[in-house]
Amino acid sequence: MTAATESKSKSPKPTDRFGNIIDPVVGFARGTIIRSSIDEARRLRQGQAVAADRVRKLGPRSIGVFTGNQRDFPLKPADLATLCEEWVGPGLFANDLREVAIAHLGGKSEDGVAVFNRTSAGIIATIAALAGGSPVISVVPPGGRSHASVIRGCAIARVELVEIGGDRDWRAALAKAMPQLVVVTTVTSALELLDDAITSAVVEATHAAGAIVLVDDAYGARLRPVLHGGKPGLALGADLAITNCDKAGLAGPRAGVLAGRANLVTAASAKGAEFGMEARAPIAAGAMRSLQSFRPEDLREEARSGQALAVALAEKLGRDIVSVSDLGPMVDEQDLLALVLRRAGRSAEHFGLVPCEVSSALGMVLLRDAGILTVNTHGQPGARVSLRLKPTLDAIERVGGQDAVVAAVDAALNHLAARIDEVTTISRLILGDQA
Repeated sequence: MTAATESKSKSPKPTDRFGNIIDPVVGFARGTIIRSSIDEARRLRQGQAVAADRVRKLGPRSIGVFTGNQRDFPLKPADLATLCEEWVGPGLFANDLREVAIAHLGGKSEDGVAVFNRTSAGIIATIAALAGGSPVISVVPPGGRSHASVIRGCAIARVELVEIGGDRDWRAALAKAMPQLVVVTTVTSALELLDDAITSAVVEATHAAGAIVLVDDAYGARLRPVLHGGKPGLALGADLAITNCDKAGLAGPRAGVLAGRANLVTAASAKGAEFGMEARAPIAAGAMRSLQSFRPEDLREEARSGQALAVALAEKLGRDIVSVSDLGPMVDEQDLLALVLRRAGRSAEHFGLVPCEVSSALGMVLLRDAGILTVNTHGQPGARVSLRLKPTLDAIERVGGQDAVVAAVDAALNHLAARIDEVTTISRLILGDQA
């Protein structure tokens, strides 16, 4: 089934402001270089190669991570021969993991916990296990959109996705769709925020309709309570909540922690195991250690440095282009293309690139020349393609300070403007030898 957000076959397909048709699954237009998720995977491999080359030449501290994902592995030496052992290890740390995860997500003592190899995997597994053949409603922050994993999860479960903003008539959508599962995204990857009062109202209405609520709290489990005085998803009454172990103040590893009603967690966990999405013992143990070591002040420090960077970048590029999020500056990929075209002194007519290709090329230049690692080079297929600089704790220091970051972005834009009509050059920049 196609998502409700997709246009009907007889309606005009949505386009960006340059007239490029938008892929409804990922929310951006594809071009001749980035044609599919396969090319996104090739871009990731090239980004890894560029980062590795820089580290070989300049050392590991020449890279600053601006994805917002720390991706450390906070295991203790004693954990390697005990908790990380595949057969006995999970049983040894199960209770500690459950207690810290429930506390983190605002749950109850009788709740269950499961760890997946990615938050996306946990969302897909939960939808596949619990959608029950009915449409899934996805309530998102105003102006936001569902994560690609919600869309792909509905495709795997062969159910319709009805996406609606929390500022719209989601009650009518709930009554019409009669879902068995409602997904609420509290904070999107672009850091759009859904008010806790709306989440609570959706939970109440969904329960009255006899359905289940999954809160996608990947960012929100920490960002809302620490920066906005909100509550974790389970404390808002949701049946299930999932968060990411390597963003918004958590150090890593990459993993998704699902908690909530024990029978529902078991169903999602079993479905995830069928798909090979479960986290193996070392990842699950690392997730536990990450939750145990969480310090709210680390997130506050990330927010302070990211917002200061956003103000500085806005002064350089323009306040109409740079938006200030909780964790750093963001520039829409279409604004990036317009900015590069303006610096190149040309119009968009007969232009050979789409915005996601320009933002990807920009990311490669930032990584190669300044060590600024972004989602534009290291995002998984389906990740947003806007420029989002969400510095981890020491990222700005590693690349020379705030002024150096701003100068690097400015220089990278000029670099692209000088080569913007060289599609082959841009292709090799994004994909390397795979172009």
